[in-house]
Amino acid sequence: MTSSAPAPERLSASGPLFLGIDTGGTYTDAVLWTESGGERGTVLAKAKALTTRHDLAVGISGAVDAVLAKAACDPAAIKLVSMSTTLATNALVEGQGGRVALVMIGFGEDDLARDGLKGALGTDPVVFCPGGHDVHGNAADLDLATLEAALPELAETVSGFAVCAYFATRNPEHELAARDLIRERSGLPVTASHELSAKLGGPRRALTTLLNARLISMIDRLVAATEGFLEKRGVAAPLMVGRGDGALVSAAFARQRPIETILSGPAASLVGARHMTGLDNAVVSDIGGTTTDVAVLDHGRPRLDPEGATVGGFRTMVEAVAMRTFGLGGDSEVAFQEGVLDPRLVLGPRRLVPLSLAAVSHGAVVIRELERQLRAPNAGRMDARFAFRTGIPERFAAGLGKSEARLFEAITAIPQPLDLLLASNAQNATLKRLVRRGLVHISGFTPSDAAHVLGRQANWNAEAARLGAELFARKRDGRGQAVADSPEAFCARVLRAVTRWSAEYILETAFSEDGLDGAGTVAHALVQRAVDAYPGIARLAVSLDRPVIGLGASAPLHYAGLAALLGNACIVPEDTDVANALGAVVGQVRVTVEARVSQPKVGQFRLSSDSGIVDFEEENPAVAAAEAEVRSLAESRAAEAGADEVEISVSKEFRVSIVEGQRMFVEAEIVAVASGRPRIAA
Repeated sequence: MTSSAPAPERLSASGPLFLGIDTGGTYTDAVLWTESGGERGTVLAKAKALTTRHDLAVGISGAVDAVLAKAACDPAAIKLVSMSTTLATNALVEGQGGRVALVMIGFGEDDLARDGLKGALGTDPVVFCPGGHDVHGNAADLDLATLEAALPELAETVSGFAVCAYFATRNPEHELAARDLIRERSGLPVTASHELSAKLGGPRRALTTLLNARLISMIDRLVAATEGFLEKRGVAAPLMVGRGDGALVSAAFARQRPIETILSGPAASLVGARHMTGLDNAVVSDIGGTTTDVAVLDHGRPRLDPEGATVGGFRTMVEAVAMRTFGLGGDSEVAFQEGVLDPRLVLGPRRLVPLSLAAVSHGAVVIRELERQLRAPNAGRMDARFAFRTGIPERFAAGLGKSEARLFEAITAIPQPLDLLLASNAQNATLKRLVRRGLVHISGFTPSDAAHVLGRQANWNAEAARLGAELFARKRDGRGQAVADSPEAFCARVLRAVTRWSAEYILETAFSEDGLDGAGTVAHALVQRAVDAYPGIARLAVSLDRPVIGLGASAPLHYAGLAALLGNACIVPEDTDVANALGAVVGQVRVTVEARVSQPKVGQFRLSSDSGIVDFEEENPAVAAAEAEVRSLAESRAAEAGADEVEISVSKEFRVSIVEGQRMFVEAEIVAVASGRPRIAA
């Protein structure tokens, strides 16, 4: 006799449904949210799936399908889909992306050596053309003959073009001429530098443009795959993509400006943190499996990096959240200092596969080897460490040296103990190189294992975690004494260390934001005594001026004791485990447009904008025209970015000098910001 499982209960919502997606380094999160049910809406369902780096759409579909199954809702009721992604960030860090041609107008070979442009260019082709403008937008003679001659070959060998002209932010006409020529002759995507940034600094603007052009095909594939998946599931809703400043843009907009999606995941977590707590001013700390990201909320918005986002060692001109990343997470390596009398516990920065997780698939092997190591009379340096292949295709192992190839051949898909696998310290260095290549995983004891031993986590194999804790607890310090009285005592020490290190990283961020040397200040003896509440004659204290919002699936565990260390409250929201995905779906569209008015000579006031230059005889009409121009451009670009109804604010900054008591106009910068909720399906 068989029985069928009851159908899942259909969740109801009085308003439209919104689907948020975040692709992280380890997990892809999905959340189904509705505006009804309270001031901050209601999370109807949430789910996680392992991120599939070879094809992000696979992990996305796994998480979204799980959410739809939990909610049992009609996919047609979803009116908006919003996604934050690490694809662009990971691609830049790993040096990936399409081959592009860089067109430099008015620049010379020497300019490639500035701002890391040559390193970013690599072996990609570059074409130099005479032209460009001066600071007031006056044009030099443009000659595109070199570009025209190179186009037939380039059209067959590159995936896109990046165009940067000298002082294009003052007059974009030469970039537009080159862009139109390339599109006409090649049909390939073209990114012009003035479209991405209005800031001066030609080589860095060229770098930003180059990276954007390199990412276009990659983001295009992700968006196309996501849209195809949603269509198959019957989700007929606009797709929005998160930017690094926390704002949302349409998928079509993101396809043209993929560089703006770098750091969109961390930015979305800040938006989610504010939404869940209602706090406008806070320090946000997001602890994951590998890293902890710390940033600051001011007046309801994330603090942005004034110098532009740095990713993969490249300083771009992309506005993005000022996020500090530390190598501390639930899967961080646990180790002891070597060669000291009283060894300090060390966490990270390397990520390990927790013993408890490795034992989920290979429990018998892992437990047998851990028990063998425990029977040895003395603790070994390689105890509780295993190596196994990551599972990526063999072709990615091409180019290995002899020693690397031999060791890789000896490693299998089944975890192997390092004390039997490695015969020398030299082989340990070889193993590290295989790990960096992404060919091999190392499994070992982590804070996640400590949580399993103490009964605070129960999703993996607790027996393997306990055996690992026993191996660590019997290790000896420089005096020959055991480092812990029991496995439980050792595990409690590990979890306390995670909380303490988290406090130090949060303080380091706060000190850095205050203009101090963050790491040096935290390490100072006075700060350390203050954090420890040291009971000396001189009582010291340190506190934050705002509460901490703790994010991440393990935040309830690791941040429980933060408040006492930081002198302010630590709030862990109910849906902290999907803050990124929630932030992606509750964010707003935000577009910024800039224009400038300068005075090339007395009695001439020049308006420079993306539309070109216009001269006026008086200051006030020029400034008024600039304001009208940025308002119009901001409104149209916000609509292009997917906004429904927008609010526009305009700010003006004047630079003047006083000469013999007379006001002398120098320059005015006019900035319009258009913001609004994303447009939803009817």
